[in-house]
Amino acid sequence: MAKKAKKPVKDDPKAKKVVANNRKARHDYLIEDVIEAGLVLTGTEVKSLRMGRASLVDGFADERNGELWLENVHIPEYLNGTWTNHAARRRRKLLMHRHEIDKLLSKTREAGHTLVPLSMYFTEGRVKVEIALAKGKKQYDKRQALRERQDNREAERAMSLRRAR
Repeated sequence: MAKKAKKPVKDDPKAKKVVANNRKARHDYLIEDVIEAGLVLTGTEVKSLRMGRASLVDGFADERNGELWLENVHIPEYLNGTWTNHAARRRRKLLMHRHEIDKLLSKTREAGHTLVPLSMYFTEGRVKVEIALAKGKKQYDKRQALRERQDNREAERAMSLRRAR
């Protein structure tokens, strides 16, 4: 009896395929809490994201009628799209449970807190966004963080040189 040929192993379907990261948010804000949310998208938006094109730099989440909406996130028009193409910076609905929305909204009402997107990725064929509850940093806090990072790098270099001897 002949054995069946094994199917080629594909990528893990549960793995994240990152489309966009918001590195500026981690510099400008102190991240307090991170929550994953789904997005309501049109077909051309998904196709554009599959091409790896998106920008989260100016994005934020806002509440309207008890729902959270992702605003100012740039997903460029799909190149092969026709009249059905989407607007690049349209408002997109976030899919979250009611208790998660209520928890985030109660915390954003505190002074200085906002909701910013950290990353956008595909998982199991669906687009997800990491939304962070964040508090704005002052300019001196940003400088302090850069100085600490630079000091840590110099210390690591010194330690690696010492080990090499």
